[in-house]
Amino acid sequence: MTTHAAEQQQVLLDVQGSLGRITLNRPKALNSLTMEMVTSVLDALEEWRADDRVRTVLIEGAGDRGLCAGGDIRAMYDAVKAGEPEHTEEFWAAEYRMNAALSHYPKPVVGIMDGICMGGGVGISAHGSHRVVTERSKVGMPEVGIGFAPDVGGTYLLSRAPGQLGTHMALTGAPVSGADAIHCGLADHYVDSSELDELVNALTEGDASAVLDKYATTAPESGLRAAASWIDEVYAAESVEGILTELRSRDEPEAGEAAETIATKSPTSLKVTLRALRSAARLNSLEEVLDQEYRVSLACVHRGDFLEGVRATLVDKDRNPAWSPAQLEDVGEEHVAAFFRAPTNGDLGLSG
Repeated sequence: MTTHAAEQQQVLLDVQGSLGRITLNRPKALNSLTMEMVTSVLDALEEWRADDRVRTVLIEGAGDRGLCAGGDIRAMYDAVKAGEPEHTEEFWAAEYRMNAALSHYPKPVVGIMDGICMGGGVGISAHGSHRVVTERSKVGMPEVGIGFAPDVGGTYLLSRAPGQLGTHMALTGAPVSGADAIHCGLADHYVDSSELDELVNALTEGDASAVLDKYATTAPESGLRAAASWIDEVYAAESVEGILTELRSRDEPEAGEAAETIATKSPTSLKVTLRALRSAARLNSLEEVLDQEYRVSLACVHRGDFLEGVRATLVDKDRNPAWSPAQLEDVGEEHVAAFFRAPTNGDLGLSG
């Protein structure tokens, strides 16, 4: 394949030794996921499932900035504005099926979460069997900042993080370090970025677990773990308003910073996200959570702040979204409940 041809491929697929290598290849867009990319990954997973040559699957990102910044939300915005919201429905349906497929894949799936790994980047890596972070990793679910809510199984993962750390991550939308990601259950192995090329080369012939045991080192101390005592107390509140009151009453500077950050997010998204997290904690499987997230994602487009959030962030880039409602107290329980109802076109149905 010529260099030019490779640049045109949004996903590069290759079998090297016993390693099936999936490289997300939109580095200028920080490897943001498109429908073409999701379809390519699903097709490769299906093909390699029965391919005896492939013993391990690797998921990585092209370029030096990160694995993946999430879904191509600008493309979704454009589709909805063009009167074609079905494109967003089709994308999320395919993406969530990919997330579920990764979680149950019969062969080891190694996700290299180096650099930026946000939203859909978490979904394409953190449901695999071997999740690798580095000193450069920035892992997060920033959806509340664009009038959306954590998806791709994000509410499943965050609701199962120790204590209330996942709630803190979801409501602030702030990225965390590789060490924090391991402590929160989003990753497994800490590898220095300078060792990644050697690690990948070793995976072409070696057993995934043995290779990672060789290259992984002890992660630094997790900052979230050190802050867990006050985070667990604050985010146990039953409402977003209660959480903000608790944050503002604390002496820790980080608590005040978190309150300021949360106050800039979509009030609707904050309340929907908190309910989604609490509900996800009670659901029994990733598939059940993905079904719930599908309902919420579609509702964010049709009745939430998604379009306004993307406009302010990626279209006009004025960073001044006009959230509606603009205040938390104006987001009623019935409004939030509507985000969890079955969509007109039917549920995703992953859980049967």
